[in-house]
Amino acid sequence: MKVKSLLAKPLAYYVHAHIRKSMHTAVADQEAILKKLLAAAAQTEFGKDHNFGSLHSHNEFRQAVPIRDYEQIKPYINKVKEGKHNILWKGKPIYFAKTSGTTSGVKYIPITKDSIPNHINSARNALLCYMAETGNSSFADGKMIFLSGSPELERIADIPTGRLSGIVNHHIPSYLRTNQLPSYPTNCIEDWETKLDKIIEETISKDMRLISGIPPWMQMYFDRLAERSGKKVGQLFPNFSVLVHGGVNFQPYSARLFETIGRKVDAIETFPASEGFFAFQDTQDGEGLLLNTDSGIFFEFVPAGEIFNENPTRLSLRDVKVGENYALIINSNAGLWGYNIGDTIKFVSVDPYRIVVSGRIKHFISAFGEHVIGEEVEHSLLKAARDQGVQITEFTVAPMVEQGKGKSYHEWFIEFDEVPANLQAFADSVNENLRQKNIYYDDLIRGSILLPLRISVVRKNGFIDYMKSIGKLGGQNKVPRLSNDRKIADELKPWTM
Repeated sequence: MKVKSLLAKPLAYYVHAHIRKSMHTAVADQEAILKKLLAAAAQTEFGKDHNFGSLHSHNEFRQAVPIRDYEQIKPYINKVKEGKHNILWKGKPIYFAKTSGTTSGVKYIPITKDSIPNHINSARNALLCYMAETGNSSFADGKMIFLSGSPELERIADIPTGRLSGIVNHHIPSYLRTNQLPSYPTNCIEDWETKLDKIIEETISKDMRLISGIPPWMQMYFDRLAERSGKKVGQLFPNFSVLVHGGVNFQPYSARLFETIGRKVDAIETFPASEGFFAFQDTQDGEGLLLNTDSGIFFEFVPAGEIFNENPTRLSLRDVKVGENYALIINSNAGLWGYNIGDTIKFVSVDPYRIVVSGRIKHFISAFGEHVIGEEVEHSLLKAARDQGVQITEFTVAPMVEQGKGKSYHEWFIEFDEVPANLQAFADSVNENLRQKNIYYDDLIRGSILLPLRISVVRKNGFIDYMKSIGKLGGQNKVPRLSNDRKIADELKPWTM
């Protein structure tokens, strides 16, 4: 055992023990965090506008602070961008995380001195919990790759501004810098394909042991490695043992990723966003991600069907139930209040509080009243793929609305590793799975309002070429699983077979 892995183990056991202890104090920790947040922000402009000084409970807080999305909190953020202090949080942010929103264009999410530990420590804790549980610390002695955005930052009101992954890159501990790849100059390359080629050059002959990124990025990286070397990734990197992923549901990508690797490696799932690091996989046994209940964020949970109501139910942690679909609302020491991050989650356990990400609030299909969500389409496709031994590269779904009863349908755009020999049988299987998962969809099929779904096959690398054509290749950009209109579907047509 080398020095870094040797030194990491005591820290891993200490942090793991602390996290296990905090599992049992999650509700009390959340209540304490809300009180601390209100006290700390009482003299800010937002705090004065919403009477923070006189709020003493969650019930009083939810009456005083409405749920907001980015557009609704943007007037406060604009004041911060103008250089004003004490607006959403005391002082001013130390960073703006710049992210592309689907409805708000570019968003500027504040990161404060108080909130940056949430981003940094949560990523660290995920790795340390893995070390403590499995005993595998050897990855700390080899090279690690963090597929991230550019760490080069611009300034807005003298606040460093850039992609979250680029910001976090500046906070990698110095003792890991010698392990980290790619190099800083390579990480600063904006063009994704140029950057990827350079990453290949820098890593192909190294002792890679940990690889981290969102699954579509990693698949592109693995494919290029295999093309260049003629080997499986697991052969090329014999000591590669840990894959860290987040940003999208891993399951649609997992079969092909592990096929490209050529063997099983341990995977650690995380739930980070520009607004905060919300949860991480703390164990290799069992389902779900441990909610970050003691890290500067007070969580609220709105039943997903109520999120667009004028006065939706807002639950605290003590009131949630296993299996319910909730919109995730955060209040944080970054100065985000009643903030709807746009994701839905389900609890798979409340002892401890573990969640799975079930979808995006605005990513659904309900052109005919079916309200199909991301979790349902992913389940339906993956079950058919498992049953028939099919590997999926990427997919998205949109409604096709035709005039006349019984003429409309859902169109599935799917890029396969290899197209099934009987595509219709595969489509029928997906359709049946979705009918079993969503009773409204089943009623529409049964009543001949909708035709069974149809599959449009996207050619090899079609989704990559599509993302390139709209200037969204690489970065944190992802293809939405669902759209309630035809915009993406129509743009994808040139890449179908």
